[in-house]
Amino acid sequence: MKIKGRAWKFGENIDTDVIIPARYLNTSDPAELAKHCMEDADPDLAAKIAAGDVIVAGRNFGCGSSREHAPIALKAAGIGCVIAPTFARIFYRNAFNMGLPIFECSDIEDAVSQGDVLEIDGDTGEISNLTTGRRLKAQPIPAFMQELIADGGLIPHVLKKFEKSSSCGS
Repeated sequence: MKIKGRAWKFGENIDTDVIIPARYLNTSDPAELAKHCMEDADPDLAAKIAAGDVIVAGRNFGCGSSREHAPIALKAAGIGCVIAPTFARIFYRNAFNMGLPIFECSDIEDAVSQGDVLEIDGDTGEISNLTTGRRLKAQPIPAFMQELIADGGLIPHVLKKFEKSSSCGS
């Protein structure tokens, strides 16, 4: 899995209320959530994101409420992945369950500026800053979690496995 996009930088402790403000939780429609992604941090971000762009953040990204709406909003807005030194554990699991790749990289904050173009190799965990030439190493995504992402998240992945097993028995 390869991801390439422009970096959007945010600080530490970005909580799920910043990712998708609670006032929009009356819907679970990904397209509607995408319109309000990171709205309180950057009101125009959703309109500026191009498919594959990358959020680079500080420690503890996704802290706060344990809502699936946060990774859904990021993914639906076109974010290809999130890179941070650490993630809140519930957000970490929710991101993969929703099919949003995330990478832990301790040196990412100082190695990337807003607007840099990044290329991430999910198999090796290599992050290349194509703007500066700097290379970093994140934890690669294990193969079974890459399957979750490729299938669009946990539920589509389980349905795919179920359909395969059902068709084998007929």
